[in-house]
Amino acid sequence: MIYFILFLEFFKIGLFSLGGGLATLPFLQELIVKYGWITHTELLNMIAISESTPGPIGVNTATFVGYNTAGIFGGLVATMGLATPSIIIIVIIAHYFTKFNEHPLVEGAFLGIRPAVTGLIAFVAFELGKGELFNLQQFSLNEGILDFLNLKSIILFIILFYLINRYKKHPILYIILAAVIGVVFNY
Repeated sequence: MIYFILFLEFFKIGLFSLGGGLATLPFLQELIVKYGWITHTELLNMIAISESTPGPIGVNTATFVGYNTAGIFGGLVATMGLATPSIIIIVIIAHYFTKFNEHPLVEGAFLGIRPAVTGLIAFVAFELGKGELFNLQQFSLNEGILDFLNLKSIILFIILFYLINRYKKHPILYIILAAVIGVVFNY
């Protein structure tokens, strides 16, 4: 039964997450609440690993969640569930696209999808940033503002943001730098 649930949940994610892997994150957060297959921290770690390794973030995360939940076959089932809607949709679109690609309704649909995907990704970035930069679970009215802020994360964010904007090096260098900082300072 777990394999059917994994396939169905990731099929729904694959069906409704237009815009790539980052658009799957709101759906993955919902799975955390609904099933508890992974923790919020594991999701954050999976995002970091998926963004710094080859392969789409959605596929990497589906494989990870499926494997954590039901072993190797669970990873395969979750990944197949995520990929199946895309395969079906692409086959249908490829068949009809040459006829309708310049139709105003099709162009309008694509124009409407872009802001929605941008909004989903911005929401997830806000949610992840909020959880990492601020100690929301430890905040109470009796504590000061410094107890609310995760100063190490904020300082690292500011430093990396400055370096990225100042030196314009390849992103992999900043990923490696952040990983080294995390290992050295036991982040």
